[in-house]
Amino acid sequence: MINLLPPELKDTLLYARRNRMLVKWVAAFFIGMVGIGGVILAGDIYINQSAQDYKTGVERQKAQLTEQKLEETKQRTEDISTSTKLAFQVLSRQVLFSELLQQTGAVMPSGAALQSLSISKLEGALDLQVIAADYQTGTQVQVNLSDPQNKIFDKADIVSITCAASAPDNRYPCQVSIRALFSKDSTFLFTNLAKEGSAR
Repeated sequence: MINLLPPELKDTLLYARRNRMLVKWVAAFFIGMVGIGGVILAGDIYINQSAQDYKTGVERQKAQLTEQKLEETKQRTEDISTSTKLAFQVLSRQVLFSELLQQTGAVMPSGAALQSLSISKLEGALDLQVIAADYQTGTQVQVNLSDPQNKIFDKADIVSITCAASAPDNRYPCQVSIRALFSKDSTFLFTNLAKEGSAR
């Protein structure tokens, strides 16, 4: 086939074909750039969302830790406050333990012995642990301690009595827990003795 077109027209057709191919490549490049931009934008959104979620989680954990620390600090403060009140109570009332122990030991019935004595958190009260030969002896301890004639305590209540079938010391198988309350004019309180001395 013989091409009889003039050279100018031939060149125009050639460049037209090249331009059409170039337009296709430009369009493909543009579409590719749009796709890459979309992927980058989606990745950026995902990263920002993940970072925000992580930041929110960290802040939530910080708030929880702060709250836990606050509760722990509050509990420790309450414990210190309780200990301080108890220490103030002991120092302000100044129980004369030497005389109290002598008098308490003197009123113990036969078959019972004072094991320990501690100040309770109740104002003017003591917790006594007594060992006894049997249940009746344990109850008699409470009767003796609360007897007004003994002038030791205004009131004494049994908290518990437990008797073991076999105890390390077979003479005293029973454990008696008693809470006793000082009378307001108890002679075992230093403050009351001071008042009596000033009255004289």
